[in-house]
Amino acid sequence: MTEYCIALDIGTSGLRAQILDSETGETLATSITARHPIPGMNVIDHVNFAIMSGEDVANGLMIAAANSLFSSFDVDLSKVKTVAVCGNPFQLSLFQNIEIRDLAYAGKNMLTTLGVVSPPRDGDMVKASDLGIKGMPDAVVMIPPAVTHEIGADAIAMLLITDVLESKEPCLVVDYGTNAEMALVVGGKVYTGSAAAGPALEGQQIEKGMLASPGAIADVDIKDCGWECTVLDESMKDVPGDTVDPLTGNISKKGAMHGKAKGITGTGVVASIYCGIETGLITPPHIGSPDGSLHLQDGVNIYSKDIDEAGKAIGALRAGFLTLLIEAGIWTDDVRLAYMSGASGLYVDAKKALKIGMVVPGAERIIQFGNTSIELARRLAMGDTTIDSLREFAKRLRATHCMFATAKAFKDIYSIEYSLWSQGMPASEYNNMMDVYDLPHIPEPIPNPEVTRISATDLPDTEGRKIRILENSGTVLSGIIEGCIICENCVEECPEDAISIVMEGEKTFGRIVSDRCAGTACRRCERICPESVLRITPFGIEGHSS
Repeated sequence: MTEYCIALDIGTSGLRAQILDSETGETLATSITARHPIPGMNVIDHVNFAIMSGEDVANGLMIAAANSLFSSFDVDLSKVKTVAVCGNPFQLSLFQNIEIRDLAYAGKNMLTTLGVVSPPRDGDMVKASDLGIKGMPDAVVMIPPAVTHEIGADAIAMLLITDVLESKEPCLVVDYGTNAEMALVVGGKVYTGSAAAGPALEGQQIEKGMLASPGAIADVDIKDCGWECTVLDESMKDVPGDTVDPLTGNISKKGAMHGKAKGITGTGVVASIYCGIETGLITPPHIGSPDGSLHLQDGVNIYSKDIDEAGKAIGALRAGFLTLLIEAGIWTDDVRLAYMSGASGLYVDAKKALKIGMVVPGAERIIQFGNTSIELARRLAMGDTTIDSLREFAKRLRATHCMFATAKAFKDIYSIEYSLWSQGMPASEYNNMMDVYDLPHIPEPIPNPEVTRISATDLPDTEGRKIRILENSGTVLSGIIEGCIICENCVEECPEDAISIVMEGEKTFGRIVSDRCAGTACRRCERICPESVLRITPFGIEGHSS
Protein backbone atom coordinates (compact mmCIF):
# COMPACT_ATOMS: atom_id res chain seq x y z
CA MET A 1 0.00 0.00 0.00
CA THR A 2 1.36 3.41 -1.03
CA GLU A 3 2.00 5.83 1.82
CA TYR A 4 2.67 9.52 1.48
CA CYS A 5 4.47 12.36 3.19
CA ILE A 6 4.02 16.11 2.73
CA ALA A 7 6.55 18.94 2.75
CA LEU A 8 5.08 22.36 3.58
CA ASP A 9 6.91 25.68 3.34
CA ILE A 10 5.16 28.57 5.10
CA GLY A 11 6.60 31.73 3.64
CA THR A 12 5.61 35.30 4.35
CA SER A 13 4.07 35.61 0.90
CA GLY A 14 2.28 32.26 0.79
CA LEU A 15 2.25 28.51 1.38
CA ARG A 16 3.90 25.89 -0.84
CA ALA A 17 3.32 22.18 -0.46
CA GLN A 18 4.49 18.98 -2.12
CA ILE A 19 3.25 15.43 -1.59
CA LEU A 20 5.82 12.66 -1.95
CA ASP A 21 5.80 8.91 -2.25
CA SER A 22 7.20 7.86 1.14
CA GLU A 23 9.15 4.97 -0.32
CA THR A 24 10.63 6.47 -3.50
CA GLY A 25 10.65 10.18 -2.62
CA GLU A 26 9.02 10.99 -5.96
CA THR A 27 7.05 14.25 -6.01
CA LEU A 28 3.48 13.38 -6.91
CA ALA A 29 1.99 16.87 -6.84
CA THR A 30 2.88 20.46 -5.99
CA SER A 31 0.40 23.13 -4.91
CA ILE A 32 0.95 26.73 -3.84
CA THR A 33 -1.28 29.54 -2.63
CA ALA A 34 -1.20 32.76 -4.62
CA ARG A 35 -0.94 34.78 -1.39
CA HIS A 36 -0.73 34.37 2.38
CA PRO A 37 -4.10 33.64 4.05
CA ILE A 38 -3.50 36.07 6.95
CA PRO A 39 -4.21 39.72 6.00
CA GLY A 40 -1.06 41.77 5.52
CA MET A 41 1.91 42.34 3.26
CA ASN A 42 4.72 41.23 5.57
CA VAL A 43 5.40 39.31 8.76
CA ILE A 44 4.83 42.36 10.97
CA ASP A 45 1.36 42.78 9.46
CA HIS A 46 0.63 39.11 10.13
CA VAL A 47 1.71 39.41 13.75
CA ASN A 48 -0.27 42.63 14.22
CA PHE A 49 -3.35 40.95 12.83
CA ALA A 50 -2.88 37.94 15.11
CA ILE A 51 -2.50 40.15 18.20
CA MET A 52 -5.44 42.41 17.34
CA SER A 53 -7.85 39.82 15.97
CA GLY A 54 -6.73 36.88 18.08
CA GLU A 55 -4.19 34.16 17.53
CA ASP A 56 -6.97 31.60 17.09
CA VAL A 57 -8.27 33.53 14.07
CA ALA A 58 -4.82 33.85 12.50
CA ASN A 59 -4.12 30.17 13.13
CA GLY A 60 -7.51 29.18 11.73
CA LEU A 61 -6.81 31.03 8.48
CA MET A 62 -3.43 29.37 8.10
CA ILE A 63 -4.72 25.86 8.83
CA ALA A 64 -7.65 26.38 6.45
CA ALA A 65 -5.26 27.40 3.67
CA ALA A 66 -3.06 24.37 4.38
CA ASN A 67 -6.11 22.09 4.23
CA SER A 68 -7.07 23.62 0.88
CA LEU A 69 -3.58 22.91 -0.44
CA PHE A 70 -3.61 19.33 0.79
CA SER A 71 -7.08 18.59 -0.60
CA SER A 72 -5.90 19.77 -4.04
CA PHE A 73 -3.47 16.83 -4.23
CA ASP A 74 -6.28 14.44 -5.24
CA VAL A 75 -4.91 11.50 -3.22
CA ASP A 76 -6.21 9.57 -0.23
CA LEU A 77 -4.95 11.82 2.58
CA SER A 78 -5.58 9.09 5.16
CA LYS A 79 -2.41 7.45 3.82
CA VAL A 80 -0.26 10.48 4.71
CA LYS A 81 2.03 9.54 7.62
CA THR A 82 4.21 12.63 8.06
CA VAL A 83 3.90 16.33 7.34
CA ALA A 84 7.12 18.35 7.72
CA VAL A 85 6.84 22.12 8.00
CA CYS A 86 9.46 24.83 7.55
CA GLY A 87 9.33 28.61 7.96
CA ASN A 88 10.44 31.48 10.15
CA PRO A 89 9.58 31.60 13.89
CA PHE A 90 6.58 33.90 13.36
CA GLN A 91 4.97 31.68 10.75
CA LEU A 92 5.61 28.41 12.57
CA SER A 93 4.30 29.86 15.84
CA LEU A 94 1.11 30.99 14.12
CA PHE A 95 0.82 27.56 12.48
CA GLN A 96 1.18 25.84 15.86
CA ASN A 97 -1.05 28.43 17.57
CA ILE A 98 1.48 29.16 20.30
CA GLU A 99 2.52 32.45 21.93
CA ILE A 100 3.77 35.10 19.50
CA ARG A 101 3.96 38.21 21.68
CA ASP A 102 7.51 37.33 22.69
CA LEU A 103 8.39 37.66 19.00
CA ALA A 104 6.48 40.90 18.53
CA TYR A 105 7.77 42.90 21.50
CA ALA A 106 11.37 43.79 22.25
CA GLY A 107 12.62 44.05 25.83
CA LYS A 108 12.25 41.79 28.83
CA ASN A 109 10.46 44.46 30.88
CA MET A 110 7.59 44.66 28.39
CA LEU A 111 7.24 40.89 28.28
CA THR A 112 7.29 40.69 32.07
CA THR A 113 4.65 43.41 32.33
CA LEU A 114 2.43 41.52 29.88
CA GLY A 115 3.08 38.23 31.66
CA VAL A 116 4.43 36.68 28.48
CA VAL A 117 6.41 33.45 28.76
CA SER A 118 8.30 32.41 25.65
CA PRO A 119 7.30 28.93 24.52
CA PRO A 120 10.00 26.43 23.60
CA ARG A 121 10.81 26.55 19.90
CA ASP A 122 13.21 23.64 19.95
CA GLY A 123 11.41 21.43 17.47
CA ASP A 124 8.26 19.41 17.98
CA MET A 125 6.17 16.51 16.72
CA VAL A 126 2.38 16.94 16.90
CA LYS A 127 -0.57 14.88 15.69
CA ALA A 128 -1.97 16.43 12.53
CA SER A 129 -5.52 16.19 13.86
CA ASP A 130 -4.54 18.18 16.96
CA LEU A 131 -3.54 21.07 14.70
CA GLY A 132 -6.82 20.96 12.79
CA ILE A 133 -5.43 19.28 9.67
CA LYS A 134 -8.20 17.27 8.05
CA GLY A 135 -8.25 13.77 6.60
CA MET A 136 -4.97 12.53 8.11
CA PRO A 137 -5.89 10.63 11.29
CA ASP A 138 -2.52 8.88 11.56
CA ALA A 139 -0.21 11.68 10.40
CA VAL A 140 2.41 13.38 12.55
CA VAL A 141 3.49 16.97 11.90
CA MET A 142 7.23 17.59 12.31
CA ILE A 143 8.26 21.15 13.20
CA PRO A 144 12.00 21.96 13.15
CA PRO A 145 13.66 24.18 15.78
CA ALA A 146 14.42 27.89 15.63
CA VAL A 147 17.82 29.43 16.30
CA THR A 148 16.66 32.66 17.95
CA HIS A 149 13.38 34.60 17.98
CA GLU A 150 14.48 36.18 14.67
CA ILE A 151 16.23 33.26 12.99
CA GLY A 152 14.19 30.15 12.38
CA ALA A 153 14.09 26.85 10.57
CA ASP A 154 14.20 28.58 7.19
CA ALA A 155 17.64 29.97 8.07
CA ILE A 156 18.79 26.52 9.18
CA ALA A 157 17.57 25.24 5.80
CA MET A 158 19.48 27.97 4.00
CA LEU A 159 22.73 26.98 5.70
CA LEU A 160 22.30 23.21 5.49
CA ILE A 161 21.09 22.94 1.92
CA THR A 162 23.65 25.33 0.45
CA ASP A 163 26.60 23.66 2.26
CA VAL A 164 28.12 27.08 3.02
CA LEU A 165 29.56 25.74 6.26
CA GLU A 166 31.94 23.62 4.20
CA SER A 167 33.45 26.71 2.55
CA LYS A 168 37.20 27.22 3.14
CA GLU A 169 36.92 30.94 2.34
CA PRO A 170 34.66 33.72 3.68
CA CYS A 171 31.22 33.47 2.08
CA LEU A 172 27.85 35.12 2.42
CA VAL A 173 24.46 33.46 1.98
CA VAL A 174 21.21 35.42 1.74
CA ASP A 175 17.62 34.20 1.46
CA TYR A 176 16.02 36.87 -0.72
CA GLY A 177 12.57 37.02 0.81
CA THR A 178 10.31 39.35 2.77
CA ASN A 179 12.19 38.56 5.96
CA ALA A 180 15.70 38.25 4.49
CA GLU A 181 17.78 35.86 6.56
CA MET A 182 21.49 36.03 5.95
CA ALA A 183 24.65 34.41 7.27
CA LEU A 184 28.33 35.20 6.92
CA VAL A 185 30.75 32.30 7.33
CA VAL A 186 34.30 33.29 8.26
CA GLY A 187 36.90 30.83 9.47
CA GLY A 188 34.28 28.34 10.64
CA LYS A 189 32.38 31.02 12.56
CA VAL A 190 28.83 31.91 11.50
CA TYR A 191 27.38 35.43 11.85
CA THR A 192 23.60 35.53 11.33
CA GLY A 193 21.11 38.33 10.88
CA SER A 194 17.62 39.02 9.56
CA ALA A 195 16.58 42.14 7.63
CA ALA A 196 12.93 43.11 7.20
CA ALA A 197 13.26 43.70 3.48
CA GLY A 198 9.52 43.78 2.83
CA PRO A 199 7.54 42.00 0.11
CA ALA A 200 8.62 43.99 -2.96
CA LEU A 201 11.29 41.45 -3.96
CA GLU A 202 8.54 38.80 -4.06
CA GLY A 203 6.37 40.94 -6.32
CA GLN A 204 4.06 42.33 -3.64
CA GLN A 205 3.37 46.03 -2.95
CA ILE A 206 4.26 46.46 -6.63
CA GLU A 207 1.46 47.88 -8.84
CA LYS A 208 1.51 44.95 -11.29
CA GLY A 209 3.34 42.59 -8.95
CA MET A 210 2.73 38.90 -8.38
CA LEU A 211 4.52 35.91 -6.89
CA ALA A 212 6.80 33.74 -9.00
CA SER A 213 4.17 31.72 -10.85
CA PRO A 214 3.11 31.04 -14.46
CA GLY A 215 2.54 34.27 -16.38
CA ALA A 216 4.96 36.36 -14.33
CA ILE A 217 7.59 38.49 -16.04
CA ALA A 218 10.71 37.25 -14.27
CA ASP A 219 13.49 39.02 -16.16
CA VAL A 220 14.14 41.89 -18.57
CA ASP A 221 17.14 42.33 -20.90
CA ILE A 222 18.37 45.28 -22.95
CA LYS A 223 18.41 44.50 -26.68
CA ASP A 224 19.18 46.64 -29.74
CA CYS A 225 15.48 46.91 -30.57
CA GLY A 226 14.10 47.35 -27.05
CA TRP A 227 13.76 45.43 -23.78
CA GLU A 228 13.14 41.68 -24.01
CA CYS A 229 10.86 40.24 -21.33
CA THR A 230 11.19 36.72 -19.93
CA VAL A 231 7.99 35.05 -18.72
CA LEU A 232 7.50 31.93 -16.56
CA ASP A 233 5.57 29.13 -18.27
CA GLU A 234 3.29 26.50 -16.70
CA SER A 235 6.24 24.52 -15.34
CA MET A 236 7.90 27.69 -13.97
CA LYS A 237 10.63 27.75 -16.62
CA ASP A 238 11.99 30.94 -18.18
CA VAL A 239 10.62 31.46 -21.70
CA PRO A 240 11.36 34.45 -24.00
CA GLY A 241 8.52 36.95 -24.18
CA ASP A 242 8.05 40.07 -26.25
CA THR A 243 10.67 42.73 -26.93
CA VAL A 244 9.14 46.16 -26.33
CA ASP A 245 10.02 49.86 -26.32
CA PRO A 246 10.08 50.72 -22.58
CA LEU A 247 8.93 54.27 -23.31
CA THR A 248 5.79 53.27 -25.24
CA GLY A 249 5.21 49.53 -24.88
CA ASN A 250 5.26 49.08 -28.66
CA ILE A 251 6.31 45.54 -29.63
CA SER A 252 9.35 45.21 -31.88
CA LYS A 253 9.52 41.41 -31.67
CA LYS A 254 6.97 38.86 -30.47
CA GLY A 255 8.19 36.07 -28.20
CA ALA A 256 7.05 32.54 -27.43
CA MET A 257 5.03 33.85 -24.45
CA HIS A 258 3.35 36.66 -26.40
CA GLY A 259 0.09 37.74 -24.80
CA LYS A 260 0.57 35.58 -21.71
CA ALA A 261 2.13 37.95 -19.16
CA LYS A 262 -0.13 38.59 -16.16
CA GLY A 263 2.16 40.67 -13.97
CA ILE A 264 5.73 40.97 -12.77
CA THR A 265 7.54 39.17 -9.99
CA GLY A 266 10.22 40.74 -7.81
CA THR A 267 13.04 39.46 -10.01
CA GLY A 268 11.48 41.20 -12.97
CA VAL A 269 11.32 44.42 -10.98
CA VAL A 270 15.02 44.06 -10.11
CA ALA A 271 15.86 43.50 -13.78
CA SER A 272 13.75 46.51 -14.81
CA ILE A 273 15.54 48.71 -12.28
CA TYR A 274 18.90 47.50 -13.57
CA CYS A 275 17.92 48.14 -17.19
CA GLY A 276 16.49 51.54 -16.28
CA ILE A 277 19.63 52.64 -14.43
CA GLU A 278 21.91 51.30 -17.18
CA THR A 279 20.01 53.20 -19.89
CA GLY A 280 19.56 56.36 -17.82
CA LEU A 281 15.76 56.00 -17.68
CA ILE A 282 15.79 55.59 -13.89
CA THR A 283 17.30 57.94 -11.33
CA PRO A 284 15.82 56.41 -8.18
CA PRO A 285 13.01 56.73 -7.46
CA HIS A 286 12.14 58.71 -10.59
CA ILE A 287 11.50 57.37 -14.11
CA GLY A 288 12.47 59.63 -16.99
CA SER A 289 9.74 58.74 -19.48
CA PRO A 290 6.90 60.86 -20.89
CA ASP A 291 4.27 59.26 -18.65
CA GLY A 292 6.56 58.48 -15.71
CA SER A 293 6.43 54.71 -16.18
CA LEU A 294 8.33 51.91 -17.91
CA HIS A 295 6.32 49.78 -20.32
CA LEU A 296 6.87 46.02 -20.45
CA GLN A 297 4.92 43.20 -22.09
CA ASP A 298 1.11 42.99 -22.17
CA GLY A 299 0.48 46.25 -20.36
CA VAL A 300 2.63 45.39 -17.35
CA ASN A 301 4.23 48.69 -16.30
CA ILE A 302 6.76 49.78 -13.68
CA TYR A 303 6.03 52.99 -11.76
CA SER A 304 8.10 55.33 -9.57
CA LYS A 305 6.43 54.02 -6.44
CA ASP A 306 7.55 50.52 -7.45
CA ILE A 307 11.15 51.78 -7.63
CA ASP A 308 10.70 53.26 -4.15
CA GLU A 309 9.31 50.01 -2.69
CA ALA A 310 11.95 47.80 -4.30
CA GLY A 311 14.70 50.25 -3.35
CA LYS A 312 13.77 50.05 0.33
CA ALA A 313 14.08 46.25 0.13
CA ILE A 314 17.42 46.40 -1.70
CA GLY A 315 18.66 48.96 0.82
CA ALA A 316 17.71 46.75 3.78
CA LEU A 317 19.53 43.80 2.21
CA ARG A 318 22.72 45.74 1.59
CA ALA A 319 22.64 47.40 5.00
CA GLY A 320 22.22 43.94 6.52
CA PHE A 321 25.11 42.15 4.89
CA LEU A 322 27.43 45.15 5.29
CA THR A 323 26.59 45.15 9.00
CA LEU A 324 27.54 41.47 9.25
CA LEU A 325 30.88 42.25 7.58
CA ILE A 326 31.54 44.98 10.14
CA GLU A 327 30.61 42.59 12.97
CA ALA A 328 33.13 40.05 11.62
CA GLY A 329 35.87 42.65 11.15
CA ILE A 330 36.16 42.16 7.38
CA TRP A 331 34.98 44.11 4.33
CA THR A 332 33.57 43.56 0.86
CA ASP A 333 36.83 42.61 -0.87
CA ASP A 334 37.28 39.74 1.60
CA VAL A 335 34.07 37.96 0.52
CA ARG A 336 34.44 36.54 -2.98
CA LEU A 337 31.81 33.80 -2.74
CA ALA A 338 28.09 34.58 -2.44
CA TYR A 339 25.09 32.25 -2.24
CA MET A 340 21.58 33.36 -3.21
CA SER A 341 18.62 31.29 -1.99
CA GLY A 342 14.86 31.49 -2.12
CA ALA A 343 12.63 32.04 -5.15
CA SER A 344 13.95 35.55 -5.76
CA GLY A 345 17.51 34.38 -5.20
CA LEU A 346 17.11 31.68 -7.85
CA TYR A 347 15.17 33.49 -10.57
CA VAL A 348 16.87 36.89 -10.41
CA ASP A 349 19.69 37.62 -12.84
CA ALA A 350 22.61 37.48 -10.40
CA LYS A 351 24.76 39.94 -12.34
CA LYS A 352 21.97 42.51 -12.41
CA ALA A 353 21.36 41.99 -8.69
CA LEU A 354 25.08 42.47 -8.02
CA LYS A 355 25.14 45.69 -10.04
CA ILE A 356 22.33 47.35 -8.08
CA GLY A 357 23.58 46.35 -4.63
CA MET A 358 21.82 43.11 -3.70
CA VAL A 359 25.02 41.01 -3.66
CA VAL A 360 28.27 41.72 -1.84
CA PRO A 361 30.32 43.67 -4.41
CA GLY A 362 33.51 41.59 -3.97
CA ALA A 363 31.76 38.40 -5.15
CA GLU A 364 33.70 36.69 -7.93
CA ARG A 365 31.49 33.57 -7.73
CA ILE A 366 27.73 33.54 -7.17
CA ILE A 367 25.78 30.33 -6.58
CA GLN A 368 21.99 30.43 -6.89
CA PHE A 369 19.77 27.98 -5.01
CA GLY A 370 16.01 27.49 -5.05
CA ASN A 371 13.63 27.07 -2.13
CA THR A 372 15.88 25.65 0.58
CA SER A 373 13.03 25.81 3.09
CA ILE A 374 10.85 23.27 1.30
CA GLU A 375 13.93 21.16 0.55
CA LEU A 376 14.61 20.86 4.29
CA ALA A 377 10.95 19.97 4.84
CA ARG A 378 11.27 17.25 2.18
CA ARG A 379 14.34 15.77 3.88
CA LEU A 380 12.64 15.86 7.27
CA ALA A 381 9.46 14.27 5.90
CA MET A 382 11.44 11.49 4.18
CA GLY A 383 13.56 10.80 7.27
CA ASP A 384 16.80 11.99 5.65
CA THR A 385 17.32 14.32 8.61
CA THR A 386 15.85 14.39 12.12
CA ILE A 387 14.55 16.90 14.64
CA ASP A 388 17.41 15.96 16.99
CA SER A 389 20.12 16.64 14.40
CA LEU A 390 18.53 20.00 13.59
CA ARG A 391 18.51 20.89 17.29
CA GLU A 392 22.23 20.28 17.50
CA PHE A 393 22.81 22.39 14.42
CA ALA A 394 20.71 25.24 15.83
CA LYS A 395 22.86 25.36 18.96
CA ARG A 396 25.93 26.10 16.84
CA LEU A 397 24.29 29.20 15.37
CA ARG A 398 23.14 30.95 18.53
CA ALA A 399 26.46 32.46 19.61
CA THR A 400 26.97 35.10 16.89
CA HIS A 401 23.53 36.43 15.98
CA CYS A 402 23.40 40.16 15.15
CA MET A 403 20.23 42.10 15.96
CA PHE A 404 19.99 44.65 13.15
CA ALA A 405 17.29 46.56 15.03
CA THR A 406 19.87 47.64 17.63
CA ALA A 407 23.02 47.70 15.47
CA LYS A 408 24.31 51.24 14.89
CA ALA A 409 26.02 50.28 11.63
CA PHE A 410 22.75 48.97 10.21
CA LYS A 411 20.88 52.16 11.11
CA ASP A 412 23.59 54.38 9.61
CA ILE A 413 23.90 52.42 6.38
CA TYR A 414 20.15 52.10 5.92
CA SER A 415 19.78 55.88 6.26
CA ILE A 416 22.17 56.22 3.30
CA GLU A 417 20.25 53.58 1.35
CA TYR A 418 16.97 55.37 2.03
CA SER A 419 18.46 58.63 0.77
CA LEU A 420 19.65 56.86 -2.38
CA TRP A 421 16.45 54.98 -3.25
CA SER A 422 13.69 57.22 -1.88
CA GLN A 423 15.08 60.75 -1.59
CA GLY A 424 16.89 61.14 -4.89
CA MET A 425 20.45 61.22 -3.53
CA PRO A 426 22.93 60.75 -6.44
CA ALA A 427 24.78 57.42 -6.35
CA SER A 428 28.03 59.40 -6.56
CA GLU A 429 27.38 60.68 -3.03
CA TYR A 430 27.12 57.23 -1.44
CA ASN A 431 30.71 56.90 -0.26
CA ASN A 432 30.78 60.53 0.86
CA MET A 433 27.92 59.65 3.19
CA MET A 434 29.83 56.58 4.37
CA ASP A 435 32.62 59.02 5.38
CA VAL A 436 30.12 60.96 7.47
CA TYR A 437 29.41 57.82 9.52
CA ASP A 438 33.09 56.80 9.57
CA LEU A 439 32.36 53.68 7.54
CA PRO A 440 34.57 52.16 4.82
CA HIS A 441 33.84 52.85 1.16
CA ILE A 442 31.95 50.40 -1.01
CA PRO A 443 33.93 49.52 -4.16
CA GLU A 444 32.46 48.95 -7.60
CA PRO A 445 31.14 45.38 -7.99
CA ILE A 446 33.15 42.71 -9.77
CA PRO A 447 32.32 43.28 -13.47
CA ASN A 448 31.84 39.68 -14.64
CA PRO A 449 31.46 37.16 -11.82
CA GLU A 450 31.08 33.42 -12.39
CA VAL A 451 27.42 32.51 -11.82
CA THR A 452 26.11 28.97 -11.19
CA ARG A 453 22.39 28.23 -10.99
CA ILE A 454 21.86 24.94 -9.15
CA SER A 455 18.32 24.23 -10.39
CA ALA A 456 15.99 25.38 -13.16
CA THR A 457 12.95 25.93 -10.94
CA ASP A 458 12.34 27.28 -7.46
CA LEU A 459 10.55 24.16 -6.22
CA PRO A 460 12.39 20.82 -6.33
CA ASP A 461 11.32 17.97 -8.60
CA THR A 462 8.79 19.97 -10.63
CA GLU A 463 10.46 20.21 -14.03
CA GLY A 464 7.97 19.32 -16.73
CA ARG A 465 5.12 19.05 -14.22
CA LYS A 466 2.29 21.49 -13.76
CA ILE A 467 2.08 23.34 -10.45
CA ARG A 468 -1.38 23.93 -9.01
CA ILE A 469 -1.89 27.54 -7.94
CA LEU A 470 -4.74 28.27 -5.54
CA GLU A 471 -5.82 31.77 -6.50
CA ASN A 472 -8.37 31.58 -3.70
CA SER A 473 -7.54 29.51 -0.64
CA GLY A 474 -11.15 29.81 0.55
CA THR A 475 -10.39 31.82 3.69
CA VAL A 476 -13.03 34.47 4.41
CA LEU A 477 -13.47 36.76 7.42
CA SER A 478 -16.94 38.05 8.24
CA GLY A 479 -18.72 40.02 10.91
CA ILE A 480 -21.74 42.17 11.68
CA ILE A 481 -21.22 45.91 11.08
CA GLU A 482 -23.51 47.80 13.46
CA GLY A 483 -24.56 51.18 12.07
CA CYS A 484 -23.54 50.43 8.48
CA ILE A 485 -25.48 52.60 5.99
CA ILE A 486 -24.48 50.34 3.06
CA CYS A 487 -22.84 53.15 1.11
CA GLU A 488 -20.20 50.64 -0.05
CA ASN A 489 -17.47 53.26 0.03
CA CYS A 490 -15.28 50.58 1.59
CA VAL A 491 -15.93 48.24 -1.35
CA GLU A 492 -14.94 50.90 -3.88
CA GLU A 493 -11.88 51.96 -1.85
CA CYS A 494 -10.35 48.49 -1.44
CA PRO A 495 -7.44 48.18 -3.90
CA GLU A 496 -7.63 44.38 -3.91
CA ASP A 497 -11.42 43.91 -4.21
CA ALA A 498 -11.24 41.99 -0.96
CA ILE A 499 -14.32 43.34 0.83
CA SER A 500 -18.04 43.06 0.19
CA ILE A 501 -21.14 44.12 2.12
CA VAL A 502 -24.00 41.63 2.46
CA MET A 503 -27.47 42.04 3.94
CA GLU A 504 -28.97 39.07 5.78
CA GLY A 505 -32.38 39.95 7.15
CA GLU A 506 -31.95 43.12 9.17
CA LYS A 507 -28.23 42.61 9.76
CA THR A 508 -25.39 43.95 7.67
CA PHE A 509 -22.32 41.75 7.31
CA GLY A 510 -18.89 42.58 6.03
CA ARG A 511 -17.03 39.79 4.19
CA ILE A 512 -13.30 39.93 3.53
CA VAL A 513 -11.33 37.50 1.37
CA SER A 514 -8.42 37.27 3.78
CA ASP A 515 -5.62 36.46 1.36
CA ARG A 516 -6.42 39.57 -0.68
CA CYS A 517 -6.54 41.92 2.30
CA ALA A 518 -3.44 44.02 3.07
CA GLY A 519 -4.43 44.16 6.73
CA THR A 520 -2.72 46.69 8.98
CA ALA A 521 -0.59 47.86 6.02
CA CYS A 522 -3.72 49.35 4.44
CA ARG A 523 -6.95 49.90 6.43
CA ARG A 524 -8.29 52.10 3.64
CA CYS A 525 -11.73 50.52 4.04
CA GLU A 526 -11.87 51.54 7.72
CA ARG A 527 -10.68 55.08 7.06
CA ILE A 528 -13.18 55.71 4.25
CA CYS A 529 -16.22 54.63 6.32
CA PRO A 530 -18.33 57.83 6.78
CA GLU A 531 -19.91 56.48 9.97
CA SER A 532 -16.61 55.17 11.40
CA VAL A 533 -18.30 51.86 12.19
CA LEU A 534 -16.17 49.46 10.13
CA ARG A 535 -13.60 47.55 12.17
CA ILE A 536 -12.03 44.43 10.72
CA THR A 537 -10.39 43.10 13.87
CA PRO A 538 -13.62 41.72 15.44
CA PHE A 539 -14.36 39.67 12.31
CA GLY A 540 -14.16 35.90 12.62
CA ILE A 541 -13.57 33.10 10.13
CA GLU A 542 -16.70 32.50 8.09
CA GLY A 543 -18.12 29.06 8.70
CA HIS A 544 -16.33 28.59 12.05
CA SER A 545 -18.36 28.37 15.22
CA SER A 546 -17.58 31.14 17.69
